[in-house]
Amino acid sequence: MFACKEVKYLGHVITSEGVHIDPKKITALQQWPIPKDIKSLRGFLVLTDYYKKFVTGYGQIAAPLIALLKNDSFSWTEEAKLAFQQLKVAMVQPPVLALPNFEKTFVVECDASRGGLGAVLMQHGIPIAFHS
Repeated sequence: MFACKEVKYLGHVITSEGVHIDPKKITALQQWPIPKDIKSLRGFLVLTDYYKKFVTGYGQIAAPLIALLKNDSFSWTEEAKLAFQQLKVAMVQPPVLALPNFEKTFVVECDASRGGLGAVLMQHGIPIAFHS
């Protein structure tokens, strides 16, 4: 790995510009079929949950899908279909997270509503990490 321009590590690609999702994972997300049962929905949510730090508002987008896991019966609704599509779009268009410079100042930008809470760790206007 000495003198490499990029390193693939645990589903991420790390370069001098920052950290982003491995393109193979993005392809898998794009091609994920509409879940037909709780097991397939859970598989999709596990993959997206791993990368949620890249998606602003992940919790709000995924809420209708997560609610399906709590019910005893799986019922694919229009709301679930919309959330599934929105989450797929959000996941395949994530920003590249910059690598932190610990010698510079960090800024935490927060936003809250009745429906959720989110925060972005910024450094000189560049996102370092997201949480929703």
